[in-house]
Amino acid sequence: MSHTLTPQRPLPADLPSNAGRAAAGIAIVLVAQLMLILDATVVNVALPHIDDALDFGPAGLSWVLNAYTLAFGGLLLLGGRLGDVFGRRRTFEIGLAVFTLASLAGGLAQTPEWLVAARGAQGIGAALAAPGVLALLTTSAPDEAARNRALALFGAVSSGGMSLGLLLGGAVTDLGSWRWTLFINIPIGLAVLALTRRVLDETPLRPGRFDVVGALSATLGAVSIVWALIGAPEQGWASARTVGGLALGALLLVVLAVTETRVSHPMIQPVLLRSRRRLSGLAIIALVVGGQMSMFFLAVQYLEGELGFGPLTTGLAFLPLTLGIFAMSRVTPRLLARWGRTPMFVTGTIGLAASFAWLSQVSAGDTYLSGAFGPMLLNGLSAGLVFMPATSAVLSGVAPEHAGSASGLLQTFQQLGGAIGLAVIVSVYAAGAVPGRFLPGADHAFLTSSLFALTALAVAVLGTVRVRRTPRTGSRSDARTEVPEAAEAA
Repeated sequence: MSHTLTPQRPLPADLPSNAGRAAAGIAIVLVAQLMLILDATVVNVALPHIDDALDFGPAGLSWVLNAYTLAFGGLLLLGGRLGDVFGRRRTFEIGLAVFTLASLAGGLAQTPEWLVAARGAQGIGAALAAPGVLALLTTSAPDEAARNRALALFGAVSSGGMSLGLLLGGAVTDLGSWRWTLFINIPIGLAVLALTRRVLDETPLRPGRFDVVGALSATLGAVSIVWALIGAPEQGWASARTVGGLALGALLLVVLAVTETRVSHPMIQPVLLRSRRRLSGLAIIALVVGGQMSMFFLAVQYLEGELGFGPLTTGLAFLPLTLGIFAMSRVTPRLLARWGRTPMFVTGTIGLAASFAWLSQVSAGDTYLSGAFGPMLLNGLSAGLVFMPATSAVLSGVAPEHAGSASGLLQTFQQLGGAIGLAVIVSVYAAGAVPGRFLPGADHAFLTSSLFALTALAVAVLGTVRVRRTPRTGSRSDARTEVPEAAEAA
């Protein structure tokens, strides 16, 4: 095979005057995003230690995770809109301060109620800060290439951060105490807060009245849906709690949709939902994140229950997934510029489906290398191919004044996708589970994740088909012709 050398473009003699400050700003908000994502999983491997220390009991212990998920997922849309109205840097700082103080309170917790309340407060802070991360990333980048690199790193941090959380949680729990899974946020949060104003400019405020009805319906609707989904595996999909919560959430979202078309300053701009590319990107993100929940629920149980790994070893076992995601983040901007989104979506979702199907074949005689290493590496590389172009599809073409709302919308779909995915996967697993044994039920649950990925593949392919109306001569009706949409870069 021969290779043709092509001359490289000469490097620019001078970088933009703000390039260094912009790079520092991007680094700061990515560190904050990593901290927020870590907390979704960092306490997972410490749960048995937390139960021993505070005597939660089996029913209450899940709320150490659920309180964070519920507040984070339920308030993201509100957090994004607050950033548009009051300034993204200001809202980001307030959210990060709340998150840091709540981490201190959680680490000092002496009762179950104290810890759950602190985790809920962490979720509130995260919901205020997280939409500002993406909005500040897109507005801080000095050019399109830097913006794509920042989005690639955001995707790597958002997807790889969950497995890093398992590693970090296992390390601090084994070497110190479960309390350090919360205390570790404090120096990071204080450092980010100290540097934010030095490297990030405040965004222009968007004048206008605040959409109170939209804020309430969006927040309560998202909270109701997440609350219903969290309890679905335990309460049952046909229970009054699940059906009532989903119905109430759907009704409130209908109220939101009607309200947003009638107010002068809507919480969510309807124009954001008129793009098929953006809607496809949101659906792909929700489906992929939902499928990934089997990795952070079932794979952890496999490593600890079947293979006998401890907390730190379990975290280290996720390194192939984490490193695969971060490795792909280095090349996805170039792949996007050359090939466009659709080939990346197709390759990535097929790889994800294959990794879950591979894991479904794990048997009792497998070791880590024969049963988990290969699927985890394939999963990480494949996820890395999907997240950056999906994020780009959602955020590209958004007016600067609506960047916060678009970011909140994207991360809301991430949280809802994760809640739906986990609820479905746990329900499928429970249907085939045998007490005291992990593998029965796990095969069908992993195949369910594979189905999530294949559905994302179908959405990606259908999203490239657009309906074009061409008038027929002598006819009052229009003919609809479906043509593939050209692959587009961010």
